[in-house]
Amino acid sequence: MKLASIQAAEAKLLLQTYERHPVLFTGGKGVYLTDEQGDNYLDLLGGIGVNALGYGHPVIEDAIAAQSKKLLHISNLFFHEGQAELALRLTEITGLDRVFLSNTGTEAWEAALKLARAHSALLRSEGKKTGTKILAMSHSFHGRTMGSVSTTHKAMYREPFGPLVPGVEFVGFNDVDDLRAKFSEEFCAIGLEVVQGEGGIHVASREFLATARELCNSTGALLLVDEIQAGMGRTGKWCSYQHLGIQPDITTLAKPLAGGIPIGAMLCTEEAARAMTPGMHGTTFGGGPLACAVAVAVIDHMQQQNLLAHVTEVGSYFREQLHGLATHHTSIVDVRGLGLMIGVELNSADLAKAVAAKMMERHILLNRTSETVLRFLPPYILERKHVDIAVTALDEILKQTTSQASTVLAGGHANG
Repeated sequence: MKLASIQAAEAKLLLQTYERHPVLFTGGKGVYLTDEQGDNYLDLLGGIGVNALGYGHPVIEDAIAAQSKKLLHISNLFFHEGQAELALRLTEITGLDRVFLSNTGTEAWEAALKLARAHSALLRSEGKKTGTKILAMSHSFHGRTMGSVSTTHKAMYREPFGPLVPGVEFVGFNDVDDLRAKFSEEFCAIGLEVVQGEGGIHVASREFLATARELCNSTGALLLVDEIQAGMGRTGKWCSYQHLGIQPDITTLAKPLAGGIPIGAMLCTEEAARAMTPGMHGTTFGGGPLACAVAVAVIDHMQQQNLLAHVTEVGSYFREQLHGLATHHTSIVDVRGLGLMIGVELNSADLAKAVAAKMMERHILLNRTSETVLRFLPPYILERKHVDIAVTALDEILKQTTSQASTVLAGGHANG
C-alpha cells in the first residue's frame, strides 16, 4: 500500500501540524473522493469549505488548462488580464469598492488588520480622535499568521506563540451589552465572522451586527467581516452579511473563491482604501494569472447555473432532515447554520468524535469543530439524494451509539 510508505515519509520529513486520517485519496468526481483502493467517499467537508464545485469539474479544469498555456506568474510589478476582471466581479457581488488579492484567507485578514491600523493613523493625521485597538469576538477564528491568531479567541491557537500582537481585546459573540460596554474611541476596528466556522457554526444576530456597525460609525472605526469560510455562496448569499442587510467597511474572502486553487481577497470601501499607498503592502504570488482565471470561471459558472439558489434549497432540505433527527435523538443539542454551512451540536465531545469516525467508516466525510459540533461544508453541487445518504447514516450511527451506551450503563448498574 502506498499509504504506509507515505505515512512513514511524512512522519520523518514533515512538521507535524495535522493529525491525518489513515486514508490516501487519489482522485475524485463530483461530490465523491476516491481512495487508492478505488473506494468512493461522499465528501461533506469539501476540503474544509474549499471545493465549491466538487472534484473534476470541467469549468475548473478548462480554466486551468487554458491559462497554463498563457501565464502562470509575472509578479505584481506588471499588469495581466485577470486581476481587474476578477476585482470587478468581486466588487459587484460584495458591494465594496476596492480589492487586494492574496494567496490565502489568513493573508487577506492580515491585510484587513493592517488597513484598519493604517486608516486609524490617517484619521489621527487629519485631527480625529481614534485609537489602534481591535475588538474581536469570543470563539472567533481568523487564521494562523501572527495578526490573525492575535484576533483568534481559542487559547490553543494563541498561547504557544505569545506574546502576540498587542492591542486586541475580546467581546462576547452576540452579546450586545458587552459590545457596547467595551467599545470606545480607543478602537480602530471591530472584527467578526457573521457565521463562526471553527467556533461551532454560530450565526450573528442582526441586532449584534447592527450595533457593531453603529459603534464603528460613531467614531470612524472600521467594521471588518471575515467571510473566508462563509463567503462566496456558502450560505446561499455571496456574503453572509447580506442575510442581515448590513455592509462592512472591509471583508475577506478565500476558501471557495477559486474552487481549490489558492487565492484570497480583501475588499474595502473607498474611505478605507485612502489609507493604503504604493509600497505599504504587497504580495509576491497574490492575484497571479492562474488563480484569477480560475476564480473568474468559478464565479461566472455559479452565476450562470444559479448555484446560490441551489445552495439555499439543498441547505434548507439538509437542515430540515437534521432537525427531524433531533426530534428523536436526545443526543442532538442543536442544528444551526445557513445554506450549506451547517453544524450539528451533540451532547458530548466523545460522542461527536465517535460519530465522525463512524461516518468515515461508512465512507462519509465530515469533521468536528468546537469539540462537540459536527461540521458540514459540502460542495455546492450537493443534491438531495446525497443528503438522504448522510442523514440515514447519521441516524443509524446515533441509534447504535446510544444503544451501546445504554448497554454499558445498564451493565455498570448491575455490577454495582
